[in-house]
Amino acid sequence: MVGPGGGYRRSVPTPPITLVVASRDRRERLLETLVRLVETDPGIPVVVVDDGSTDGTAAAIAERFPAVRVLAASPPGGRPAGAAAARNAGVRAATTPLVALGDDDAWWAPGALARAVERFDRDPGLGLLAAHVLVGTPPRPDEATTAMARGPASLAAPADHDVLGFVACGVVARRAALLAVGGFPARYGTGGEEAALAIELAAAGWGVRHAPDVVVHHEPPGDRDPAAVGRRRATMVRNDLWTAWARRRGRAAVGLTAATAARAAVDADARRGLRAALREAPRVLAGRRAVRPALERRLRTAGR
Repeated sequence: MVGPGGGYRRSVPTPPITLVVASRDRRERLLETLVRLVETDPGIPVVVVDDGSTDGTAAAIAERFPAVRVLAASPPGGRPAGAAAARNAGVRAATTPLVALGDDDAWWAPGALARAVERFDRDPGLGLLAAHVLVGTPPRPDEATTAMARGPASLAAPADHDVLGFVACGVVARRAALLAVGGFPARYGTGGEEAALAIELAAAGWGVRHAPDVVVHHEPPGDRDPAAVGRRRATMVRNDLWTAWARRRGRAAVGLTAATAARAAVDADARRGLRAALREAPRVLAGRRAVRPALERRLRTAGR
């Protein structure tokens, strides 16, 4: 397994970072985002992972952005592989030491990627850098970003600090670190996969940090289908339970299970998520590897 300490030489002729963008059936939004990415950071390679689009996404990219590489995570119109598997495919396809993960509705602020590269240059043990995510118009901090900023540093006095979570559309990571821990858990699909990856990186000794001055903009759709929102919430409940059963120590795993069961009594989405998690419980528990006590203490502190 690759461990902390792997670095790279800045003298290599290619840029040290690749932009990885996951998308499905959002051609126009994706094309707008690619314009922003290419204009803000020209020369940086871009990999779009198309997760089964049927709206002509691949052809439109080939026509307007011939330098952008397009990968198919699933066949057109087929069952989507999900964001976790799509990002993994993009990371594997990249050939640079660093990858910047994004969605078709997220783009990096000017100078953000350069600042991120400097962080990795200075710290060979840094595995993942979580950006400061601004959502909507006018821009405001994403809820998860606000939570990350409550750590040892604050937005009033910005400084990098360790975290155990992140927003997947605003991440710069060391490719070797992601590959070493297996990337995102592909079976998770979309929702809650970030926490599982953060735990694996931290358990392997890689640094996971929030950088308040590395900024990404995110404009998610405002008209999401309520049914889709419900499915996403259920998936997150399922995945949070799987992560707890696979990696958290006894008291934490039991506590989350009990709290989820109580929610399920009054929340239909939590109930669906709990049922889905239980169906796979034997398999998850068979591969259980509880984290060390020191990391469990960090997880408990982060959860408060």
